[in-house]
Amino acid sequence: MRAIILVVFLALTTSCLAQDNDPNMGIIPAPSSVKKAKGKFMITPETSFLVDAPTQKAAIFLTNYLKKNGYNNTVVNANTMGRKPADVKNALMLLTNFKGNIPEEGYELKISGDQVVINGKGPGLFYGLQTLLQLIKEEKRGYASVPCGVITDAPRFAYRGMHLDVSRHFFSVDFIKKYIDVMAMYKLNNFHWHLTDDQGWRIEIKKYPKLTKVGSIRAQSKVGGYSGNNDGLFDNTSYSGFYTQDEIREVVNYAAERYINIVPEIEMPGHSMAAIAAYPILSCDPSKPYKVGENWGVYTDVYCPTDTTFRILSDILDEVMDLFPGKLIHIGGDECPKDAWKKSAFCQRLIADSALRDENGLQSYFIRRIERHLNASGRKMIGWDEILEGGLAPNADVMSWRGEEGGIAAAQLGHDVVMTPGSAGMYFDHAQSKSNQEPLSIGGFASLAHTYAYDPVPASLTPDQQKHIIGVQANLWTEYIATPAKAEYMLLPRMLALAEVAWSPLSAKNFNEFSARRIPGHLAMLESKGYNYRVPEVMGTSDTTLKGSDFKLELVAPVEGAKVYYTIDGYTPRETDLWYTEPLRITVPAGKAIELQSIIITPAGKRSNITKMTLDNSGK
Repeated sequence: MRAIILVVFLALTTSCLAQDNDPNMGIIPAPSSVKKAKGKFMITPETSFLVDAPTQKAAIFLTNYLKKNGYNNTVVNANTMGRKPADVKNALMLLTNFKGNIPEEGYELKISGDQVVINGKGPGLFYGLQTLLQLIKEEKRGYASVPCGVITDAPRFAYRGMHLDVSRHFFSVDFIKKYIDVMAMYKLNNFHWHLTDDQGWRIEIKKYPKLTKVGSIRAQSKVGGYSGNNDGLFDNTSYSGFYTQDEIREVVNYAAERYINIVPEIEMPGHSMAAIAAYPILSCDPSKPYKVGENWGVYTDVYCPTDTTFRILSDILDEVMDLFPGKLIHIGGDECPKDAWKKSAFCQRLIADSALRDENGLQSYFIRRIERHLNASGRKMIGWDEILEGGLAPNADVMSWRGEEGGIAAAQLGHDVVMTPGSAGMYFDHAQSKSNQEPLSIGGFASLAHTYAYDPVPASLTPDQQKHIIGVQANLWTEYIATPAKAEYMLLPRMLALAEVAWSPLSAKNFNEFSARRIPGHLAMLESKGYNYRVPEVMGTSDTTLKGSDFKLELVAPVEGAKVYYTIDGYTPRETDLWYTEPLRITVPAGKAIELQSIIITPAGKRSNITKMTLDNSGK
């Protein structure tokens, strides 16, 4: 009986949370400070939209937003008015000229019945606008309301990253822009673009056209996982795709308009089969035949550290740096088998002549030579934590993915670190639940709660060492993600949890409040914008067995506007079945058990996993 009371209590608590006033006003990521006030500001056709820096990115974004969303209001240069902005009523303002100190990425948002004012500079003003857009409630076309209050905000981490692998599966420019849009909405500021790997080279390099003519095309792709009937199964279908340099520039500019830096990744010395297939001279045995990778996983053929290889890679990186203006260039450095190097007389001679310890030392030698070239061009190298093997390059940043150990070691050596451990929910190619209803994934488990719980700053570091933890990132590897719809399904809503990990102070984090009060509205908003996402299961029920005879259960939909459908007849619930409208009262006869199955169906027809709760009065 205690289990029954607990479930009912949790269900009722969830319902109350959804109905209570939200201390964060529904905003994701949770701001540093929120002071709510009574009343609301009304946006009408007569509302003035004022900016004091018309060419600022936030001002341009606001202008485009108004046009796209049916507002006929124009954005006016406040400097041309005959009165001070503070004296203007019924006005919404974006101001860079203000008193007081606000961090570069911080902002102040003041909402009263007469005015909405965002104070900030550069990215801060843009982020303040993103917060405001989350608060706007459409009343009818051209009319909206904003709740009153004062928000002061700034990010916890400078680097707030989201990764996408386009090598295993290619995604169009339009999809990349859509990906960048949702990152901007939630104040992420670094898009890690994984452009090359064994299974495909996706970036045009003018000096070496075979990289795309040959390296962007694989003859076939692995089907399914590596067990059962799928073992050794391929689709016998050619797969290709790459971005022209003009398309790269288009995406870079699009991201920059949203204060998102793009970190390009050109993998080396491993994960290089696509490039070696195009130019075998890059390998340790150019006489062998090579082809673009068709299986997922790790290949033993890697770049050979010859002067020819370094010349070609330097040429490639020069073109990459011409396309991407950001400081960081990612060179991979992960999962580099040493088999080919061990067999190579050249490599063994190089190890001996350079007094290197072993093949790990040779990897460090490789990375250091690449770093010198990047540093000479004013750029900074970043790589996966394997670049620590054999000794870290002098100026490199580290992305710690194999747990936190690599990041801790790098921070202790004084290197900047981005934490991205798969074990802490930062790998979005992992399944979002342990249900067999989840789509095929690479393995592993990263629920929304698991991602949200992560703190990127290890307690084992000293305060000075902790300063080298510059941020956090989640990664979306695409071996088993072939479509935009699945990419979005794996991304959302976990990216919202990442945003809060990256931006919000620890004191503002509360998973129950995040998942029950704020997520439902955001998922409805994302659905209205055409995003796919994983629909959370019904709140108030779970896959479990409860003992007893009389049950009262309250079920809650975790998406605004969605409906809960259920069955107690053993059949799969669908929209033709019972629609939940009030708390369920179920009496189970002695000696019997009833299976309550429930599902969420959203306004656009998206479905959650089905939960199955057994109400057992069998006496067993």
